Amino acid sequence: MSEQPAPTTEAPTAEAPTTGAGSVRKLAAVLLGLTAVVTLMLCAFALPSIHSGPHEMPVGVTGPDGTTQALQQKLDGEQWDVTVYDDAYALSSAIKDRDVIGGFALSATGIDVYTATAASPTGSSALTALGSTLAAQQQAKATVHDVVPYPEDDPRGSGFAAAGLPLIFGGMFPAVILTRLFPGHGALRTRLTGAVLFSLLAGAAVTALLQYGTGSLTGNYWLTAVGLSLGMAALSMTFIGLEALVGFAGLGLGAALMMFLGNPLSGLGTGPHWLPSGWSTLGQILPPGASGSLLRANAYFDGIGATGPALVLAAWVALGLILILVADRRGAKAARTVAPSGAAAPSPA
Repeated sequence: MSEQPAPTTEAPTAEAPTTGAGSVRKLAAVLLGLTAVVTLMLCAFALPSIHSGPHEMPVGVTGPDGTTQALQQKLDGEQWDVTVYDDAYALSSAIKDRDVIGGFALSATGIDVYTATAASPTGSSALTALGSTLAAQQQAKATVHDVVPYPEDDPRGSGFAAAGLPLIFGGMFPAVILTRLFPGHGALRTRLTGAVLFSLLAGAAVTALLQYGTGSLTGNYWLTAVGLSLGMAALSMTFIGLEALVGFAGLGLGAALMMFLGNPLSGLGTGPHWLPSGWSTLGQILPPGASGSLLRANAYFDGIGATGPALVLAAWVALGLILILVADRRGAKAARTVAPSGAAAPSPA
């Protein structure tokens, strides 16, 4: 009877340790990167607010020659950009034409302060406070005239100020959802079509709510709706182009840029002249700032001042189309390269 060999049992091998020098370096890089991101976010939100205030804000003055010239010399500087007008009517017309934010009409009996709350609520408050100070120095009275106020149904402009984040999300959400539902190169044009159609529908819906629901807007409905649609399309098409070209990392980078830089620098609730000049310029060339300025022009000033922000948004739409076109051609080239190698080899006779 032959002996059976004893079964051999292999000792379980110990798993390789998950930590090491490489993992430590990777963890340190991630932690430092996240810290830098949070710090940059804080800078984007805090620094413009800390240094906010009138920055070369255009204002007008009218009245007796000697008095107006003295006031112009006193105010003209880093905070105020002063222009002299012939009379109060010319000053009021300049405010409606958006040449100035407001101004002062000087007389022997007091000071008339002209403001445009719809153009810049914080600027109007600053002008009112300055007018009261000037009147007190002359032991006179300051009378405030709001030339372009917010609508009576929304005198504080709450609905207008609240439109900032919906404008950004209106560009971000369709890009994310359409990319998830229609992935791949073959559905790229479907995503583009969906983004354009969504922008048109959402622009019309948001305008209807703000104009007829809350009474926050007073301009031409269709003009305002087209402006909002352009702003959403500028964001969504850029996001879709970034995702198609470099993947979800590109979409995430674009969304972070608009949320944490474009939103605080948009000047939607204050007007661009309330931000430092460099920050203000940057904010107005990003879609959130341009969308807010276009909405303000169409909703309260009959389209005066809409050309600049409309061109900025059109440029972002063009950028999105270019990114999509590049991604489409790259995907088509990749498909043609893969097709021959994927063809079935002929069977032997």
